[in-house]
Amino acid sequence: MTDPLPRYEDILAPYACKPSETRGRVFKEPETANRSCYQRDRDRVIHSSSFRRLKHKTQVFVYHEGDHFRTRLTHSLEVAQIARSICRSMHLNEDLGEALALAHDLGHPPFGHIGETVINECMKDFDGFDHNAQALRLLTRLEHRYASFEGLNLTWETLEGLAKHNGPLVDKPIDHTNPPESLPFGFRDYLPENDLMLHTWPSAEAQIAALADDIAYSSHDLDDGLRAGLFELDELKNIPVVMQLIDEVKWTYPDAPKDVMIHELVRRLINRMIADLMVESGKRIQALDPDTPDDIRNAGGPVIAFGKDMADAVKTLKGFLFERMYRHYLVNRMGSKAKRVVLDLFNLYISEPECLPTEWNARAGAPNSAETARVVADFIAGMTDRFAFREHAKLFDLNRVSL
Repeated sequence: MTDPLPRYEDILAPYACKPSETRGRVFKEPETANRSCYQRDRDRVIHSSSFRRLKHKTQVFVYHEGDHFRTRLTHSLEVAQIARSICRSMHLNEDLGEALALAHDLGHPPFGHIGETVINECMKDFDGFDHNAQALRLLTRLEHRYASFEGLNLTWETLEGLAKHNGPLVDKPIDHTNPPESLPFGFRDYLPENDLMLHTWPSAEAQIAALADDIAYSSHDLDDGLRAGLFELDELKNIPVVMQLIDEVKWTYPDAPKDVMIHELVRRLINRMIADLMVESGKRIQALDPDTPDDIRNAGGPVIAFGKDMADAVKTLKGFLFERMYRHYLVNRMGSKAKRVVLDLFNLYISEPECLPTEWNARAGAPNSAETARVVADFIAGMTDRFAFREHAKLFDLNRVSL
């Protein structure tokens, strides 16, 4: 007779988040026999309308500029793959890591950070706009799929990890029933229902999802920039790790075509970053010697991190991409158009809420009121790039008859 297979929780580290120890959901639901609570969270994110809309939301290049460039959806899938692999290798909960990775960009409006900047400026007199807080708002308020509650009713660990995957949002415990005004609106609106302990670090799984995001967008934006011809391989010579890998690829495959060399570079860069993260994180966890997930939360600093040399290399790479890609004139031109689209739509909807679709107009208040501003921000933030362009054409092209 063979030994029975170990339970999933038995192979997890003691400081991993375990389904049997979850702090649960705001609205109580019976659990299922064939999926853990974190698997259900992941599946609810995947089946949400917000997740589907990521298909046509900008990563760097607007959707119609090429079929092979990343969108928010493909980026989120790549982050999830990296997070899942790291969690598995470190005996952490890969279902929770995957759920967080898939959900981390849900709050981004159309046109990426440019869209967020414009909406935030439009909302400066109405509590502002923050994409991370908007993700929490989507998952707890705006998604309407269930008859018993608003949102997706995700577990505490998923919501906590989403809210503070980049670290604590406040420097000391707060009264969650009366959140400070310094917090973005989405957090202040939700915290009275559910204390997410914003003064602590998140779980190790959430920290992995955050760095998986860094790994994915640094390497894949580099890939997209090279393939778009915004810069060449030889221009990366001031980024030590990257240049070392380029030399390695050229030496190993001297006759490989450019597109294959780019792929070989990117896959090696991802592997190098993951390996470095696991070595450094292993050292930090060994020094901390945690016994529970709360030991990770109360560590006083991140336990998942790059080593110093890799952290410096990633910072240099981000700086290069900022100057040579995110500020490239082709990206700037589309960004300029995107600013006008979002600004025009916001100004029209807030002053004429009757132009909003019926279900959104029903939630709005008086023209130019704070209530209407938040409805407009929610509506625009949920748009895809192409829907925003279409709405703008319908409302501002005076020669267009069809609405």
